[in-house]
Amino acid sequence: MRDYGVQQMIIDGRPEGADDCFPVINPATEDVIAECPMATQTQLDAAVAAATRAFPSWSSTDAGTRQTALLTLASRLEEHAEELARLITVEQGKPLKGFAGKGARFEVGGAIAWCKATAMMDLLPETVVETDDTRVELHRRPLGVVGSITPWNWPLMIAVWHVVPAIHTGNTVVLKPSSNTPLATLRFVEMAQDVLPPGVLNVVTGNGALGRAMTAHPNIAKIAFTGSTPTGRAIMRSASDTLKRLTLELGGNDAGIVLPDVDPAAIAPKIFGSAFSNSGQTCGALKRLYVHENIYRSMCDQLLKLTGSVVVGDGLNEETDFGPLENKAQLSFVQELARAAAADGASFLTGDPNFEPNRGYFFPITLVSDISDGARLVDEEQFGPILPIIPYTDLDEAVGFANNNPSGLGGSVWSSDLDHAAEIAARLECGTAWINGHGGIRPDVPFGGVKQSGFGVEFGLEGLMQYTSAQAMFIPND
Repeated sequence: MRDYGVQQMIIDGRPEGADDCFPVINPATEDVIAECPMATQTQLDAAVAAATRAFPSWSSTDAGTRQTALLTLASRLEEHAEELARLITVEQGKPLKGFAGKGARFEVGGAIAWCKATAMMDLLPETVVETDDTRVELHRRPLGVVGSITPWNWPLMIAVWHVVPAIHTGNTVVLKPSSNTPLATLRFVEMAQDVLPPGVLNVVTGNGALGRAMTAHPNIAKIAFTGSTPTGRAIMRSASDTLKRLTLELGGNDAGIVLPDVDPAAIAPKIFGSAFSNSGQTCGALKRLYVHENIYRSMCDQLLKLTGSVVVGDGLNEETDFGPLENKAQLSFVQELARAAAADGASFLTGDPNFEPNRGYFFPITLVSDISDGARLVDEEQFGPILPIIPYTDLDEAVGFANNNPSGLGGSVWSSDLDHAAEIAARLECGTAWINGHGGIRPDVPFGGVKQSGFGVEFGLEGLMQYTSAQAMFIPND
């Protein structure tokens, strides 16, 4: 295993270390593979000051120049795609290829695609009133310094989701990756220094204390955060003193409802992939599956067949479909939910509620049947490779169960009658609803949650607007 040594942050275009460091652990082996700087308050202040100095010039740069810079950055990512994918695998655990091709290379490809697509979007002035004597235009103005705090499940792609629209709209950025997965993000920011002026994109590394300092910092205008709902609540409290703008994409406990008119064999691969992508460590993964009693056993059987054909192991092996959980705490939580389900009398079609890995944070692909709402595995977001399959008789009752949850990120309906499925999907209390699929997103379609899954949206023109303020300009018609 390669040793990635002591890493450095980037502040004002220059590499910078720190007196104290923290380890980065490969979740497949539990080996320490790198050391990263523990940024101090002084270094955070320096990064924010650098971004503040860079803002006037960068915000006044014409849109074409910023677009060219982002397209060049996308080219840099393409040139280093395999290097970045391997960094993701060793720090996050997802396989290079992965089940259905949704591994680390897929993440890098997604980052590139989002960078290119976002670069091509324009927020043009809009005429909202036109009279004989007045024209009113609506302009979008950058906010200033954006603080980006990213999670450990899709570290590079989510960094791009935050950074690229912020920079595209004329803001400057201070980025803090998860302390579990900083390596690919640090390399991304290092590559960006050849493309962007100093101070436009800075990266600092550290633990939760650094994130809390960012959310309270008086010179950061906006926080973009992807992560857990409890942390999102804490960010709101901390940001309130300075009235920061916020985009919060928080946890999800997405429900899928399978109607009795489907062929279980036909939809099982899609459901399986939607539930277990990235070993279930995806906010928008399918996490609760409600299946009509007429096809319940058949659906369970079809999903069970798929588990026998997959490989769980070290992601550097090209044949691996699913890797480990990213960290020990998450493994412990999944184990806790599995044991609770077993204590409730649920049936384990595959997997072992008492499974303990010999090395690495592995947990097998696990299907749990004969379970109902009220069980922790159903009510709480598991964020791991364990899927509860819940039978239902009455469709209205199933919709009620799906909605009776504090989360509201996504949901899906599976049916051969698309019109009927759309009617049911419209009743789901979630930010995105899918029919005969789950978890698919696009850079030109807004994505966000309702209820405690957060607020604000990412992607598309609406996502760009989140990094701007609206300025109405009244112009007399002489």
